[in-house]
Amino acid sequence: MLEGLPKVTLREGESLDKALRRLKKKIEREGILKTLKARKHYEKPSVRKRRKMRAARKKQTRFIG
Repeated sequence: MLEGLPKVTLREGESLDKALRRLKKKIEREGILKTLKARKHYEKPSVRKRRKMRAARKKQTRFIG
């Protein structure tokens, strides 16, 4: 169950706050929170497709303009 989760080992002389910060950055980079929020509620395939199309269109206009 916990095999795919990111792990951070506490380095020698490192504070717990720094290790927590590293863990949070690692989770953010891997996109774990984003997927959890997306899976919180069921999203119909048509709605998902529409959302992805809007995001792609928005991304494309950013590159052009």
